[in-house]
Amino acid sequence: MGDRPVKELNFKTPLEVAHKPSLNQIAKTGVCGIMDVISPGVIPGSDTATLALLGYDALKVYSGRGALEAVGSGIKVLSDDVCFRCNFATVKENLIVLDRRAGRIANEDASKLAESLQKIKLENSSNAEFLFKNTIQHRAALVVRGPKLSTAVSDSDPGKAGEKILEIKPLDESLESNLTTEILRDLMEKFREVLRQHPVNNERVKHGLPPANIILCRGAGTIPKVKPLPKKYGITAACIAAASLIRGVSKVAGIKLIDVEGATGTPQTDFKAKANATIQALKTNDFVLLHVKATDVASHDGNIKLKVELIEKIDEMLGYVLNNIDLTSTYLAVTADHTTSSTTRNHEGDPVPIAITGPYVRRDDVEEYGERACAKGGLNRIKGMDLMPILMNLIGKTKKFGA
Repeated sequence: MGDRPVKELNFKTPLEVAHKPSLNQIAKTGVCGIMDVISPGVIPGSDTATLALLGYDALKVYSGRGALEAVGSGIKVLSDDVCFRCNFATVKENLIVLDRRAGRIANEDASKLAESLQKIKLENSSNAEFLFKNTIQHRAALVVRGPKLSTAVSDSDPGKAGEKILEIKPLDESLESNLTTEILRDLMEKFREVLRQHPVNNERVKHGLPPANIILCRGAGTIPKVKPLPKKYGITAACIAAASLIRGVSKVAGIKLIDVEGATGTPQTDFKAKANATIQALKTNDFVLLHVKATDVASHDGNIKLKVELIEKIDEMLGYVLNNIDLTSTYLAVTADHTTSSTTRNHEGDPVPIAITGPYVRRDDVEEYGERACAKGGLNRIKGMDLMPILMNLIGKTKKFGA
């Protein structure tokens, strides 16, 4: 949700120009600040950012994005599995990337393609096997399973359009790294052959849509070793999110996942349904994480108008939550996991706004929720991993440090 000032908005941010009475109410009745999710100037990935917001030192516990994505998609990941975050993408014959998201391919098309890819047989002497599963739109997870594998392999995703896909390489000289590289190269080539002639892509081309003719992979990883929040703080916790990555981080953190019909992880998500699920979850849980992906999607697409509209929909959703919970016994924190610039269309290392309202917070003089307004608040400038201890202190779930 965080952004930089935008020329088209008279150098205000989408958050600053949006009509947001509920967010402003949270700011007026609470304590505000800005937050460096990892550290000042460090550009967070959604994976490391979510770990930090849940109170973990991502610089110490992060073990790659792939396993978090896979766990969140519902795959049972084993301790020795090597997992990757994947994209259905569009490339030219010379392997120059035209679209890293294949036109944000529809879930239905991606599911048909994934089903065909899963039928591929690996030809290797290592007895390795794989699981491939699409999640939302262009996103997918790949799990490679077998003996003597390694996460020390490079990405094939160049990170932006107009660049040639990267050659997958071993990142050290170990037999495990070389074997994993060989398996992954074999898979990617076989995937490309299937996608090149798939009926779904033939239909997409007929209708003027970009074909999903290649799989890009990145973020080789294993499950991070972290202490679950219920054990760390003695709480019950639930997560309402559609994005596989957020669900994966939450699951690793011991947070119960709640499925919500109509929650899509896209701008078309059912905000009201997510609000209702949150209200119900608060009745039986000490802590509820409600995640909305849509504003990030708009930023990556450079769609400023849509981002403003989505912030206003989030505001309506929060208004409904505020009207249906007991504000004398509930704390509500609103923030973002990173800044995504609508101009650069990338994550940036700028701090994000944070506001916490509840019965015993020390209110400050901030009256508007926004990047610059919140910077004047009583929380001052904190780091992402400070947020969970602050919240747990407010609800009486932390212990005294010292005698």
